[in-house]
Amino acid sequence: MNELFSSDEHGPVTWVGGHPIYASHYVALGFAISAVVTAILSACNLGAALAWLSFSSGEVLRGEFWRVFTYGLVNQPSIWFAFEVLMIVWFGREVEKFFGRRKFFVLYGCLYLIPPALFTVLGLWRPNALAGESAGFALFLAFATLHPNAQILFSLLAKWVAWILLAIYALQALSAHDWLGMISLLATAGFAYGFVLWQMGRFQFSAFRPRLAAASGRRPAVRTEPSRVVYLDDASREVDALLDKIARSGLASLSAQERATLEAARDRLRRRPGR
Repeated sequence: MNELFSSDEHGPVTWVGGHPIYASHYVALGFAISAVVTAILSACNLGAALAWLSFSSGEVLRGEFWRVFTYGLVNQPSIWFAFEVLMIVWFGREVEKFFGRRKFFVLYGCLYLIPPALFTVLGLWRPNALAGESAGFALFLAFATLHPNAQILFSLLAKWVAWILLAIYALQALSAHDWLGMISLLATAGFAYGFVLWQMGRFQFSAFRPRLAAASGRRPAVRTEPSRVVYLDDASREVDALLDKIARSGLASLSAQERATLEAARDRLRRRPGR
């Protein structure tokens, strides 16, 4: 059995009955168990225990910081909750396979903590509460950003399904005047989208440096044609090395940065004249 943080970041944690088990599966299992426990406690009239775990901006501002981390453990069983768990299983697994286990945990951890963090700040003006896991949809948006042309539902492309579901969720919040829910939805969706682009090298802070240099009165450095030729030669050699690595060890052996390099090379080829 592999250790949880083994060297094979992009592979499964272990195998059960010949089926690969990823860290995202353990996350989904934990939430499924929490739904069973929530149902049992509710049936036994032990709602006080659930209230002790749920997020409340007023209680957090009074020092009960554990609620920021435990709010996702209070899950009332429902079809929508099952849908959220399945998103973690299916799409969280694909995101984990692409970026590796550690970056998957970073992404999911941020998506999990963004809503209570925002609600705590907004609680300074208006008390609010939160309970239940809600990051599954943002994981799907991360998957759709990685694989926009994947067919997932009635042969619809992932990018169109993502836009449709995002619009439905936003309209639901709008019709219910759930402005906090709208803020949480847009914040987690935007973070998932930006995280994927950043990890793939398509969103870089260096893009803002020329503007900052112009604002400070300094002229940005101008790249000459010879340096451009050298850059292209170096990039070609790097891509050749990555292709050799794939031939030796398979696609799963590439790191997220190496995959981003291949994606960038493919985009450059598509933009070349005559293609």
